Amino acid sequence: MEESEDVPKDFIKLKSEKLCVDEVSELVVSPYCGAVSLFIGTTRNNFEGKKVIHLEYEAYTSMAETEIKKICRDVRQKWPSVKHIAVHHRLGVVPITEASVIIAVSSPHRAESLEAVMYCINTLKASVPIWKKEIYEDEYSWKENKECFWANSEK
Repeated sequence: MEESEDVPKDFIKLKSEKLCVDEVSELVVSPYCGAVSLFIGTTRNNFEGKKVIHLEYEAYTSMAETEIKKICRDVRQKWPSVKHIAVHHRLGVVPITEASVIIAVSSPHRAESLEAVMYCINTLKASVPIWKKEIYEDEYSWKENKECFWANSEK
């Protein structure tokens, strides 16, 4: 395969169906890369002593996709060797232990892909309009990300 046949690609998806780690990681595999780094964010069963039943996510989809595309552009500027980037985020109800977000990045060497994955998740939480509602046994709470720039600017 010529390298020109394996041009860098971004795979962005917001969906209500269960996310698949294998599917996301396979999207970024390249014969030119020796590293595929993944981040999988899952629903945990507790928060500050409360029992979490499940999470619910809502998004302003078109704006969220635009913001994720910006993150991918930023990654490519910061780490030019990055080949492919995949960001899949689940919407709607996400049960305990299931993935809310999966990010995969391929690069020739591990350092770039690991750094890029960390940048992707931190920036996504800070700038992408996706909102999380935690459902507890007898109440619920809309959660803002501590990293979220628009939530912090009002305080």
